[in-house]
This record gives sequence, C-alpha cells and structure tokens, in this order.
Amino acid sequence: MIDQVQIYVKGGRGGHGGMTFHRAKYIPKGGPDGGNGGKGGSVIIQASYSMRTLAPFKYKKKFQATDGGDGASSKSSGKNGSDVIVTVPVGTIVKDRTTEEILADLCEDGQTVIAAQGGRGGLGNYNFATSTRQSPRFAQGGSKGEERTLVLELKLIADVGLLGFPNVGKSTFLSVVTKANPKIGNYPFTTIDPNLGVVEWKNFDSFVVADVPGIIEGASEGVGLGLRFLRHIERTKLFLHFLDVSETALLSGEDPLDCFEKINNELEQYNPKMLDKPQIVVLSKSDMADPDVVEEVAKKLKEKKYPVFPISSATNKGIDELLGYTINKLKEIPDQKSVALSQEVASESSNRVYSLKRTKPHFSIEVQHRGAEKVYVVTGDFDQLIHSVNFDDLTSTRYFQKRLKDAGVFSALEQEGIQEEDIVSIEGIEFEYFI
Repeated sequence: MIDQVQIYVKGGRGGHGGMTFHRAKYIPKGGPDGGNGGKGGSVIIQASYSMRTLAPFKYKKKFQATDGGDGASSKSSGKNGSDVIVTVPVGTIVKDRTTEEILADLCEDGQTVIAAQGGRGGLGNYNFATSTRQSPRFAQGGSKGEERTLVLELKLIADVGLLGFPNVGKSTFLSVVTKANPKIGNYPFTTIDPNLGVVEWKNFDSFVVADVPGIIEGASEGVGLGLRFLRHIERTKLFLHFLDVSETALLSGEDPLDCFEKINNELEQYNPKMLDKPQIVVLSKSDMADPDVVEEVAKKLKEKKYPVFPISSATNKGIDELLGYTINKLKEIPDQKSVALSQEVASESSNRVYSLKRTKPHFSIEVQHRGAEKVYVVTGDFDQLIHSVNFDDLTSTRYFQKRLKDAGVFSALEQEGIQEEDIVSIEGIEFEYFI
C-alpha cells in the first residue's frame, strides 16, 4: 500500500496586460485600450472516496495549471488559465516538503485545498491613464504562479482500529466479520499492509474497521515501520485491543498483560491523545487457552475499567457479544469529522491574519567579474516588473526605476560599492548604472 508520496505542483502564470491604443478611421490618436491579462490556473487537491491509495502518484508526480492569456486591444481581457484538479483519497494530509507546514487535512469527501495558486493577471495600459499621462506606453506583467513540492500522507479513516502485537489474531477476526481477505498465517508480520473492512455480521449495524500490521516495541520510533502503521489508526473512534491468551503464546513467554502495557506505551509515545480513545480488550484464541488464565487476565483488566471479551474467531465464540458492545459504544461517540491533527490545523488557520500591505520583494546581489568590469547581478522576484516596462518610453522607465528604489535595490547596490557605468543585471537584462 502506497501511503506517502511527493508531488510537484505549479500554478499557471498570469497573462500580461495589453499595451495597445485605439485605432479607427477618423480617430488618429485613440486612447489606450490594452486589456487586462487573465489569471493563471491553480492546482487544487480534492479528496474523494473513489480513491483508496496514493498509488497513481507513483507514476505521475508533476501537476501544472495553464497560464492566463494576455490582454488584447479594445480592452479585451485575456482568458483565465484552467485549474488542475488532483484527486486524493479521503484521509490525506497535505504538507509543504520544505517548510513541513500542514496545508490541509482532507478528511471529508469533496474537501479541497488550493495547493498552488495561479498568478495574477497584469493590468492593461488603459488602467494607467491619468489627466497628466494620457498615453501610457507600458502595461503590467502577469505574476508567476506558486510552485512547491508537497508531501501527501494518507491516514485511513475507520470507525474501529485493531491493536495488538504480530500474530495475535487480528486478521483472522477481520476475515470472519468482514468481506476483506487479508493474508493469514501462523508467523509474525503476516499482515504487511493496512487493511480496511466493513463489518457485516448477521443483523448488526455495519461499521468500518482498520487492521494494520502488528505493532512492536519501538514502533513509535519507527521500528518495524511502526510510524507508517500507527498513522492509520490515529483517526479511529475506538480500539479493539487484541491479546493472545492461547497456551502456545504463554509457552513462548508472552505475558498478555505485559503486551497490553507495551502497546499502550507505544501509542502514548506516538501521540498521547490516542490513549483518550476507548479501548475494548479482546482475548483472542480463547478456545486454545486455559480457562483459569483467561479469567485471571480478564479480572485484572476489568479492575482497570476496560471492557473485556474472550473470543475465538475459529469457532465464532464471543463474537456476537463483542460486536454488539462495540456498536453500542460507537453510537455513544459523536462523529469526528476531524482528528486532533485536523483541529490543530483549523486552529492555526483561524488565527492567521491576512494583510493587503505590499511587502518589498526579497533580493540578493552577487558581484561578478567580466574581464576588467564588474557586473552586479540582482536576483529576486522582479520578473513581473520587467514585463511591465517599455524601455523605449521615458515614463515607463521612470516607473521602473522608482520601483527598484522603493524596493531598496539602489541603496543595496551602493553598499556593495557600485560605481557609475558599472553593469547591473536583472532577470537577464543589463543596464549601466548612473547616479
């Protein structure tokens, strides 16, 4: 089962604003009429029950939306770029690989998140006309779309999660009460991938159960791929905690009560909130156990306020009682549209404050030597500004210089020791510097 992948997403670039003037018979000097550029398409991630794993992303890892169209004459706006919808399974967490920020916890069918916003379309030259500047010969360039590498992490969504060490009878139980066909064998780690099944037992209400590979000591630290497995039971409403009480297990030195404490310790180390979920203890393989041992183990667990049910998946003994109690317990627990992780994401989102204040672009300056002359290479987000300038027009060039000055580029160049007639390179375009 593929439950963690990396993908690259990129929003479309916004279209450039048009730089045109109205031309018609008998109107020799029409005003500016360049239309606005269209906005770039966005990459949107959407959760759907139609997908169960992240396997499709093993072969397709890049998703890019289309660019917006450029503005045209007659104030015609460019066409908006098309969005790209990326479908993922319900239960997928979207993270930014670089910052490790959680962008979304998609735990509902149809829930979406914009993974890469499309760029803004540039304004056409008619937007810059004023009483003193009636024929602006420049327009605004479209901005780049967002691009980032994301980590998609799938956490299965089920009502009930099965806990227990390897080979304690979880998969056998799942095969009996559901239509799932997990691999079953008398050796540790028969189950190597998480399994989901819908319980359909006699006239009982149905519910979804998740069986993951057996948890071992150190799983919370990644031993035995424990972190990969533990994430799949993080969303469940309650746990069925399986303990092997058969004589075979006791002869091999496995103490059911000791196993119970070790599993709960791993849960606490991984996420303390998992211990807040109700646990129903299942004493499996009781048909091959000493009745006195079963009674003693059940007594000690009941003293700790845990409900205990001895069962045998081979003979169906005790399954009716276990499922009946489980269903009634599920009815007492409210629907959880989101888990603790989702709640933390929602809390962070609600506390975010967005401002319309324009921030100065970040840039860096590198001094290169080209023979006897110095070249000051300015690197930053100046692509949109460069596309906004008509260097044949004095007004447009002054606008360009003012934007660079406001961004602090000139003062930074002076701190680097730039002299008159030195070369400045921005976005591949070179200029001579004059004070």
